[in-house]
Amino acid sequence: MPSHARPKPSRIPRTLLRAGLVISAAGAAIAAGGAATASAAPASATERSTDTGAAASALTGAVLHSAAGGVAPVKNFKVDPLANTPVDPLTNTVGAQIADFKPVGTTVLTGPLASGSTLRNLPLAGTLTRVLPG
Repeated sequence: MPSHARPKPSRIPRTLLRAGLVISAAGAAIAAGGAATASAAPASATERSTDTGAAASALTGAVLHSAAGGVAPVKNFKVDPLANTPVDPLTNTVGAQIADFKPVGTTVLTGPLASGSTLRNLPLAGTLTRVLPG
């Protein structure tokens, strides 16, 4: 079969496989932590409930801390790598004014990108990134 007629493999199954492996590794780590605490000396019923709450709190803190470490660079990512350079195509703006109306231009849309803003500082995307940790 010629190489141009060969079917292209989809990247979706590979991505799903990687996501499944990450989830499996996280589950194994949680199970290993549970097995380690289960092999410790038996505790009374009141101590078990506080240990579970402490473990859940520690796990939640660890997940939020690791998510913040992975998401913070994305939030501080410069969207336009050519910003503030002489070859930046977004600095070329178009404007028009008809009769006595206010002038309309593309500066409102391309201005934040052309000035070198990060994803966090963009008008619409910035409000959406506030939901993310970091």
